[in-house]
Formats: sequence, C-alpha cells, structure tokens
Amino acid sequence: MPRGAAIGLERSCAPAPAQGPDHLRSGPASPGIERVEARLAGGGYAPHRHDTYALGVTLAGVQAFRYRGAARASLPGELFVLHPDELHDGRPGSDAALRYRILYVDPGLVRSALGGRRALPFVRAAVSRDPGLARAIAAGLDDLDQPLEDLAHDAVIQGLADALAAADPSTATRRVSASHARAVARARERLDAAGTEAVASAELEAITGLTRYALARQFRACLGTTPHRYLVLRRLDRARALIRSGASLVDAALASGFADQSHLTRHFMRAYGVSPGRWAALTAP
Repeated sequence: MPRGAAIGLERSCAPAPAQGPDHLRSGPASPGIERVEARLAGGGYAPHRHDTYALGVTLAGVQAFRYRGAARASLPGELFVLHPDELHDGRPGSDAALRYRILYVDPGLVRSALGGRRALPFVRAAVSRDPGLARAIAAGLDDLDQPLEDLAHDAVIQGLADALAAADPSTATRRVSASHARAVARARERLDAAGTEAVASAELEAITGLTRYALARQFRACLGTTPHRYLVLRRLDRARALIRSGASLVDAALASGFADQSHLTRHFMRAYGVSPGRWAALTAP
C-alpha cells in the first residue's frame, strides 16, 4: 500500500470502543456502499458469503481467513479483496487485537461504472499491496464518520471499478449482452420490490424472457450471486435495520419474511458469519 494511504487511514481511526474487545462501527449509510471498522480480540466469523465486493485494509494485528480453499493472512497495511458470493471466514491470527476497515460494495455499481457491458472483475490475489486498489479503498474509508456526498460517492465507485478492472484485465473481453443486462435489471427490480413476498421462478421467466437457468447465469455475471441469494440478502438487510432500531429478533424475523427466529439465524450466519444476537452486540453504540 502507498505510504500516504496507509498513514491517512491510521490517523483517521478512532481508539477501540469502550464496549468491549470486539466491536463493529459503521459509517453513515451511502447507496450501495457499507463502510465498517472492526476490532476483534477474541471472536471471529464462521464461514459465510455475502453478495457484495468486500474490500478493505488491515490496520493492526493479523487478519487470518480461508478463501477459495486456501488459508490467507493480511498484515497491517495490506489490502484484502473478496469477490461476491465466495465462501470465507475470518479471525485474529495472532495474540494482538485485529483491527481493519472494510467497504461492502454493490456489484451492480461496479458494472455500471465500467459501462454496464462487462462481467464483474475478479481479483485473484485476495491479499495485496496494489497501489491502485490502495488509493481507491482509502478514498472510501479515510473519513469513516463523515457522510459521502454524492460526488464523493461516485468518485469512490469509479475509482474502485477502475482498480478492480485493472487487476483483472480479462474483464474487458468477458461481455454481457445489452439484452441480458436489461433482463437482469428487470429481475433485480422485481426482487427489490418483493419485500416479504415470495417470488416464483416462473414469474421471473415471464418478466425477463429468459429461462430460470439462463437468468441465474446472467444474474451471477452481472451481480455476482443468484436471484434467490439476492432476495434472501435483501430480507437480511431489512432484518438488520429492524434489529438496529431495537426490534426483537423474533419480530425482525417475521417482519422480514423469515418463518421464525431460527430461520433468520440460519440465513444470518450464512451471510455474515455471526448470529443476529452476536451482531447486535457487536454493533451496539
């Protein structure tokens, strides 16, 4: 990582919160971007998958994780890049507390910034010191406590998209046709509007003009996951918002389209690597 980027992030980091050794602190919301600083001294994350890019920088300690079948470790100043829907875990890799900052980025924004015709870039090096990625990640994480204004938001997305594409030159030749991109956009719009309502495969076939299997392939090329996983993650977004607002876990589950609290917990663990109760404790102000 460029020295300036690393120093900038270090200077912007607040001291570890007083609530306990493990804590997650989120920056103000921005469309399609979630910004988080984490401190983990004892706990970690079980294997899980989310439907976003996860791009960040390790600030202190050692970040140990398994990704694509191999053990990885990110040291202070090193970047990590996880592709959407790839199984991974995470934990402190030494006796020192692990601190890192991370961006969760909507893959659709990355494709849009690249002109909307490319497949999603895939960065093979999960841990790196790539200067272009370092600058792009730092731009989104330096001022974690400040809202991203519209122009800053756009600049962060464009910088991340360009850096990801530069790290995966093959994305220039892996194209998604305009008709397939429109079909995926129609399916995504329907899923976003579903709320707690079930969405049938036949309905998406009728909306998009694609078979369910062709849609699944194109949806993954554009958004990094399947329509079903995408729908479940939107329900989990709602559940997290309700839990943050003080709703009980059972109420959050039922209001988000899950059958009961245990149903929510199973999907929550698969997406975030912690239970809803553990997440609520980690994110408590």
